[in-house]
Amino acid sequence: MNGTLIAYFSHRGYNYVNGRIIDLETGNTERIANALRDKTGGDLFEIRAEKEYPRDYKECTLEAQKELRAEARPKLAEIPDLSAYDTVFLGYPNWWGTMPMPVHTFLESADFGGKRIFPFCTHEGSGLGNSERDIRALCPAAEIRPGLAIRGSKAADAGAEPDGWLKKFYK
Repeated sequence: MNGTLIAYFSHRGYNYVNGRIIDLETGNTERIANALRDKTGGDLFEIRAEKEYPRDYKECTLEAQKELRAEARPKLAEIPDLSAYDTVFLGYPNWWGTMPMPVHTFLESADFGGKRIFPFCTHEGSGLGNSERDIRALCPAAEIRPGLAIRGSKAADAGAEPDGWLKKFYK
């Protein structure tokens, strides 16, 4: 077991970027996930809720806030077999100070014991928020490596940020 998985949740549609709402055909977190795949050779897996989130920014954020307050665990469209992986890059946007609730579902869906988890998130000013703490609580037997936070507005050309992070922590 030496495989690397890049598992990510990303929101396509209207997103808050640089103080404006813009329509993204490819979500910011997906852009970073693809860059990490290119740099690590890992397998890519998109974490998707069975029920898709609204494309509209305001509707999506209200749904995300409602799920967070209810500690909801949205059903996922698919759950991968993690047995071949010892390293998991875990990507998500920072929604309301932590990971979207489908990422919580993903982390509770499998045994991450003995695996290394490298969190990475996109945000517009709130960094990783509480997500590293939340990952540790959900996966106490995993090794949680220092996370990477990239502003969503820089996701399309974030080149050097993932490189430096990988060189420092991905060994």
